[in-house]
Amino acid sequence: MAYGALWADSTDAAFAAAEAHGIRAVIGKVMMDRLTYDTEIDPGEILETSLRQSDELATRWHGRDDGRLRYAFAPRFAVSCSKEMLRESAFLAAHHGAYWQTHLSEDADEISEVRRLFPDARDYLDVYDRAEALGARTILAHAIHLSQREVERLVQSGSRVAHCPASNLFLASGMMPLGAYRAAGVAVGLGSDVAGGPEVSIFSVMRAAAVTQRVLELTGKSDAAHALRPLDWIRLGSLDGARVLSMDAEIGSLEVGKEADVIAIDPRFTNPLPTDDPPSAAQEVASRLVFRPHPNMVRGAWVRGRLLAGPPGSGGIG
Repeated sequence: MAYGALWADSTDAAFAAAEAHGIRAVIGKVMMDRLTYDTEIDPGEILETSLRQSDELATRWHGRDDGRLRYAFAPRFAVSCSKEMLRESAFLAAHHGAYWQTHLSEDADEISEVRRLFPDARDYLDVYDRAEALGARTILAHAIHLSQREVERLVQSGSRVAHCPASNLFLASGMMPLGAYRAAGVAVGLGSDVAGGPEVSIFSVMRAAAVTQRVLELTGKSDAAHALRPLDWIRLGSLDGARVLSMDAEIGSLEVGKEADVIAIDPRFTNPLPTDDPPSAAQEVASRLVFRPHPNMVRGAWVRGRLLAGPPGSGGIG
């Protein structure tokens, strides 16, 4: 799942590239009408134009190739969007049966600005709730600094969270209390935040998440009972991600009847120590994948059982 840029043609090109390559993707054009870096659009028409372009993109791409490509309406976040933008984009997402993605509570300054811009809202999440944007197809990035009320409302509404620990550490945004959220019933998957962080590999993101949670344990801000083991991190980056996208009946684990969206890993290609033997036990293999990943360990990738093209000699995608 990814945010596109502001421009409709770039999002269209991203979908076309995903279709040509054969990957599964959920993409959306970023929408902004309060703050924008598009200097060519008429400020008086920005709301109408953004909604129209997003509607057209969703009509063209959502559900394409038997659902392999899907659309996400993507208002950037409350600071850069009006109430009308949030409400109307949520309406369009519901109309198309598409996703709705935005950012939530990434850092303290952002939260303060949201409070200033939306003085009637009880908290940051309430801004989106008042726009009728919460629900099972809503994915909220970051969600680091949530109140207990917000956590409970996330669970009640069925809204989902994309945890981006590498980005959160890199930008000094904060450390999500992942264990507490999961214990409360919040659906969480892992994200890289792409250009917002130093890592694009989901395995490296797992490592950043594990380090973050260990720091929280050491500082007494997380209960050790909530600690995740290596296999738990692998699950968070696979099946739990599918659950966040409401696609766990189709993908996310190796089970009969699911679509074959898989990668082949050779753990001998993880970063070895000179005396290392090939790992054996499941937790040991998972630990190698999480804490010592290397791009060469991915020997092939398949979407719906079709081997994707990759670098020469990789056997598929490297």
